[in-house]
Amino acid sequence: MVTLESLVGHPVVIFSETSCCISHSIKQLIRSFGANPTVYELDQHPDGEEIKSKLRIKQSLPVVYIGQKLIGGAKDVTSLHVRGELVQELIRAGAIWV
Repeated sequence: MVTLESLVGHPVVIFSETSCCISHSIKQLIRSFGANPTVYELDQHPDGEEIKSKLRIKQSLPVVYIGQKLIGGAKDVTSLHVRGELVQELIRAGAIWV
């Protein structure tokens, strides 16, 4: 049995699907700052459907956690970036060092 707590214990965690171009863009954005996110491709994960139900997502994928805190979807991550707060969140989580 999979628990969300056991999955989001890394500095940056992205729940994604391999065929989702929006997910790809968010992964690239986060990687562009030097972070190495833990990515769960739910369409390839043996417990993908179970994880989706535990996420209780109302938005589509991706779902992003930074520092074990739910950030949200692509719109939320993009908003953080536009406001200049994404890098600070990544630093606080220990995902990048400046």
